[in-house]
Amino acid sequence: MSKRLGLDLSPLRTSRDYRLVFTGGAVTAFGSFISYVTIPYQVAKLTDDPLMVGLLGVCELVPLLFMAFVGGALADYVDRRLLVRGGEFALAGLSGILLLNALSDRPHLWLLYVIAALTACVDGLQRPALEAMVPRLVEPEQLPAVMALQSLSMQIAQLGGPALAGVLISAIDLSWVYAFDLLTFAVSLTCLTFVRAVPPPPAADRPSIRSVVTGLRYARSRPELLGTYLVDINAMFFGMPTALYPFLATQLGGPRILGLLYAAPSVGSLIATLTSGWTARAHRHGLMVLVAGALWGLGIVGVGLSHTLWLTLFCLAFAGAADMVSGIFRAIVWSQTIPDHLRGRLAGIEMLSYTTGPLLGQLRSGLMARTRLGVTGSIWLGGVLCIAGSAVLAAALPQFVRYDGKDGPARKKAADEAWLAASSSRSTASVPSP
Repeated sequence: MSKRLGLDLSPLRTSRDYRLVFTGGAVTAFGSFISYVTIPYQVAKLTDDPLMVGLLGVCELVPLLFMAFVGGALADYVDRRLLVRGGEFALAGLSGILLLNALSDRPHLWLLYVIAALTACVDGLQRPALEAMVPRLVEPEQLPAVMALQSLSMQIAQLGGPALAGVLISAIDLSWVYAFDLLTFAVSLTCLTFVRAVPPPPAADRPSIRSVVTGLRYARSRPELLGTYLVDINAMFFGMPTALYPFLATQLGGPRILGLLYAAPSVGSLIATLTSGWTARAHRHGLMVLVAGALWGLGIVGVGLSHTLWLTLFCLAFAGAADMVSGIFRAIVWSQTIPDHLRGRLAGIEMLSYTTGPLLGQLRSGLMARTRLGVTGSIWLGGVLCIAGSAVLAAALPQFVRYDGKDGPARKKAADEAWLAASSSRSTASVPSP
């Protein structure tokens, strides 16, 4: 029974390149989540205004809406490894600027918003290439295990990074916190240097508005893809109150517990990941995503109604477990069914689906918190709206509810073969007759 539920480590044993990508990504994610906590804390400290913290999400959202499409188109045309490595160099430079700003006698508030926007730009260019690269490093039947492993590294980072950030923020100067993040990039850049090239598919489409539109049309034609996007946007828009964590921490015990609030969802996510063996045998992927989205909302309702630290942390952990189940099934749908020649562009769309919701959710929660609802009212009402939205989507997307994941890999294989055949025909036709 434990083997059926346990985590499958076979991709790490069989793929050298995946081991390198996994290791580098795990280390740099740990440092990035320290800054993820520290930047909102620094804004809250400088302004004492929930809305100003929520505006960080707007600064990240605007460039991301454009750059995710650019990054997706590039990921289908150039070496994906080069895009990922270039993104790491840029992110390391931005982390260095945060360090210098923290070292100044009077840190600039505006610079925090600029760095947030530039980080989103780089992430939009890099993330689609990374997500399109990983399926090329392993065998198709290993993708469910890979999705769980990717989730595991992210959850360890989300758990350890914020917890350490809370300790560091309360004990030392913020500059040292940013310095730790900067050091983690050395590991990721070293690992990516030794990963072999991941060239684009044959006859890849040149980056253009037309190629982006092709990806959008394909996503719209697939109910199972559309459902994964909309369910996640609904859950994160209404049920992602991270902008309120600095103020919730003040109500529950002070800055020293801030890291616990950020880390608690990751505890639940980690438990869900470590027991994710069952996901390889579940094929109603759409239904699982919908149920998990509603359970996330239920956990957020509990956070808003709780008045004690232990219950708040439990509800956040419960929500995190539900979100991880949703994330695993969404990633399986994406990786097992999307043709390789469209993988980068669809990864850009996926990125928008799982980033725009949280970013807009920060703004929503900050605005609601300034009303008579207050901090806790903004949280529990968002959870209620998340559950209601999941029910509406279930009724509006019956094909998504009925989707059977057994059909996905065969569809991807057929689409890849058709693309290769068409590419060969175009190449033959372009050769002049002797």
